[in-house]
Amino acid sequence: MMMGSETVRGIRSATAARSREAYVTLVTNADYAMGATALARSIRLTGSRADIVVLHTGGVGAADLAPLEALDCRLVEVEHLPLSDAFNARHARGRLHADAPFTKGRKPSFHTPLDNFCKLRLWQLIDYRACIFIDADAIVLRNIDRLFEYPEFSAAPNVYESLADFHRLNSGVFVARPSLLTFEAMLHSLDRPDVFWRRTDQTFLEAFFPDWHGLPVFMNMLQYVWFNLPELWDWKAISVLHYQYEKPWEADHPKSAALRPLIDLWHAYHTGEGIPDLAALANPARAEVA
Repeated sequence: MMMGSETVRGIRSATAARSREAYVTLVTNADYAMGATALARSIRLTGSRADIVVLHTGGVGAADLAPLEALDCRLVEVEHLPLSDAFNARHARGRLHADAPFTKGRKPSFHTPLDNFCKLRLWQLIDYRACIFIDADAIVLRNIDRLFEYPEFSAAPNVYESLADFHRLNSGVFVARPSLLTFEAMLHSLDRPDVFWRRTDQTFLEAFFPDWHGLPVFMNMLQYVWFNLPELWDWKAISVLHYQYEKPWEADHPKSAALRPLIDLWHAYHTGEGIPDLAALANPARAEVA
């Protein structure tokens, strides 16, 4: 199959797949390599026997990827999608953040919107019958292998400010079925004249899969729920904790005081030391954010 100058092929790492299912994440710089390390360790601790695949762009150094190799992840180097110059210009960081500014939180300086579209390379992982994609700024608190049996395309809602957001998906956790036919269709749909994906891959996936299957909010609990909707927070139910906007490895970010328990939890998973009994953690009380 051909798309423009690119032959649509499957992609795989130098190591053989050991499962027909895989958790997949994307690493585009050293910061997200740290995040992926915490994510991979958290998945391993749930007892899952699925593969963990790390898609990474060429700018990530071998030293940054080494902790992921030590956690027995399959590393797959990927290139950016073959998109037009006009598309790339519309979705470059400065242009995108000006045309669709983030008003609810702060994206860190290492956030590069065009990198997000590399996530679609998951559909080229044809070694696998099913994949669960999880953003590298998340950790898995309980085994979620049952999601491998969920339909494509399954994702949780983008709820972090109000219940009115239940109609929008968040692409930080989703269930997909690798397919070169699907990937080719995505490339055809993605880069059209003057198209603008306001929230990059998230907006695109919502449009490409308009009948997406909704996962419970606990499968992708966004960190701002901690102080915006504390009545939704239940440590006994949360399966995936997603650190949207500010990242837990950033020193003293604007929300660090309000999110301190969540930041401390991420560091425990990153180092593998002092991971607490989740059932013993206290749920949040209503608090003001500075």
